[in-house]
Amino acid sequence: MGYGHARAVERLLKSGGAMRGLYVETLVRADLDRVWELTRDPRLHQRWDLRFTTIDPVPGTEPQRFRYATRVLPGLRIGGTGTTVGERTRPDGTRTSALRFSSGHPLSPIVAGAGYWRYVPSGGGVRFLTGYDYTPRHRVVDRVFRPLMGWGTAWSFDRLRLWAERGTTPEASLRTTALDVAWRLAATAAVAGFSPPAALVAGVAVALIPPSPGTPAARRCLRTPPDRFSATAPATLARLEQR
Repeated sequence: MGYGHARAVERLLKSGGAMRGLYVETLVRADLDRVWELTRDPRLHQRWDLRFTTIDPVPGTEPQRFRYATRVLPGLRIGGTGTTVGERTRPDGTRTSALRFSSGHPLSPIVAGAGYWRYVPSGGGVRFLTGYDYTPRHRVVDRVFRPLMGWGTAWSFDRLRLWAERGTTPEASLRTTALDVAWRLAATAAVAGFSPPAALVAGVAVALIPPSPGTPAARRCLRTPPDRFSATAPATLARLEQR
């Protein structure tokens, strides 16, 4: 296990996913097996998760190894590698997925990281939650990048929820998001012709208007763990790091 992995997993296991770690949770009103499929199948995962453009499993590896890449600009992709393992059957009826990842790309803001997903049956759905942390390549850059990662994770979780609950594909969700952003910018620009202060007020006002129910929104997700169980990394993460 590399130094970057060690630092990330140590923070997760000692702080319970709190402190500097990121936490996101959503309630998906869908079947547990369906949520598991959409998140554990790499071909489906890469469609809804804004943090990845491609996820390619390495055949014949156990735990499952994979390569990933994120398109940051046309013609520019930042890639890395990772390892994941899932627990589909647990005595308490929940499921877990553990992950570690790293990137040697000089433009990657992340050196290495570790995290987990929990699937907790709740009422008519599944509490799907994550806790993860990483070692940044540049601490100054991370002051901006870390909040963006939190927002991107939450937006992606709501995008997943719409897919599982309504059958709205990630591609369709992206189109509704583009339309949502377009009308907000147009409304702000229309007011900007009167005066800069009016444009500022208009910009704040349109930003506070909730997106339509069919448009993904990071604001719908919980960003702090409601209990210690949710914020505690599963034991599989520590075992995964030791392999």
